[in-house]
Amino acid sequence: MNTLEEVLDSMTVEGELYERLEGDSLRCYACGHRCLIKPGKRGICKVRFNQDGILRVPSGYVAALQVDPTEKKPFFHLYPGSDTLTFGMLGCDFHCSYCQNWVTSQALRDPASNVSGDFVRRVTPGELVQHGKALGARVIGSSYNEPLITSEWAMTVFKAARLAGLEAVYISNGNATPEVLEYLKPVVRGYKVDLKTMQDRQYRQLGGVLEHVLDTIRLAHEMGFWVEVVTLVIPGFNDSSEELMDAAKFLVSVSPDIPWHVTGFHQDYRMTDPDNTSAATLIRGAEIGIEAGLHFVYAGNLPGRVGPYEHTFCPSCGSVLVERLGYVILGYHLQDDGSCPRCGAVIPGVWYKDAGQARTGSVGDLYSRRPRRVNPA
Repeated sequence: MNTLEEVLDSMTVEGELYERLEGDSLRCYACGHRCLIKPGKRGICKVRFNQDGILRVPSGYVAALQVDPTEKKPFFHLYPGSDTLTFGMLGCDFHCSYCQNWVTSQALRDPASNVSGDFVRRVTPGELVQHGKALGARVIGSSYNEPLITSEWAMTVFKAARLAGLEAVYISNGNATPEVLEYLKPVVRGYKVDLKTMQDRQYRQLGGVLEHVLDTIRLAHEMGFWVEVVTLVIPGFNDSSEELMDAAKFLVSVSPDIPWHVTGFHQDYRMTDPDNTSAATLIRGAEIGIEAGLHFVYAGNLPGRVGPYEHTFCPSCGSVLVERLGYVILGYHLQDDGSCPRCGAVIPGVWYKDAGQARTGSVGDLYSRRPRRVNPA
């Protein structure tokens, strides 16, 4: 049985997001850690490594592949009702204990791990695009693991997808650098950032730095990515009204038009002490976002239990523009130019040029509108 490390190392190419230093050392700038990697060593993510002065990076495989509702990413202002072919590799530059990536990251950090790489599947960019088109996806996204650390592979896939008419998105922890954002900008349309906490001390427990994430949100917005931000609200960790207000005020300072999603935590992996997040807590978070001055605030992953905070409203006249229940679009009322039909205000987002293309459903579709796994073999 090949180890996970052996399998992944066999599927690498030379990276593009690095600079060579003296003595065959190198500096990787795919993520905010900017790892100094000496020959024979690995970065914090463990999947980018220095082989004789050359940075080797992941390429040519997926560990997860499925068609998701675009709202699951979550992008609420990017082709509502569409599907996103979502692929993931392995590894992460954080170590959040409630995330599935904690398990694979630990396996990569532990040389004695007996986790195999048998579940990894080789695939070409063309095959991924074919899957997406065949399954009716309008968007293709890099997610599940942290996409920043596998950006070269994502770009190879996205370039092929762009030629086929698919939009590309990143679902990221936001620990980016200006260099990687410049690298992604030519083909990536949407960038979702997890804003996990407004306390740097808490961020460092997860393996990150708060200011890096705030800088990413600012810069991605300035560069013209369509940015949406998610805060997973964890009881006892980041759910105080003061901290939620700090997050909302920061987003307002960048742009009041950035959609903010407050979503519910559920016990998983190594984090089983906090209670699951209640609907009341999510509603409180959404109300705080509105009070702070954000125009679009959503309470996620508890369908039908969070009042109006699944819907999109016109910030000028209050008209409901997109009605949702979970991942189901119950009504799409924007005009072809993305404006409000009542007052004419243009609503920021990536909308259908023909509003009739929006796929709507009914309450009965709630359980049928689910992710669909794809076998790339």
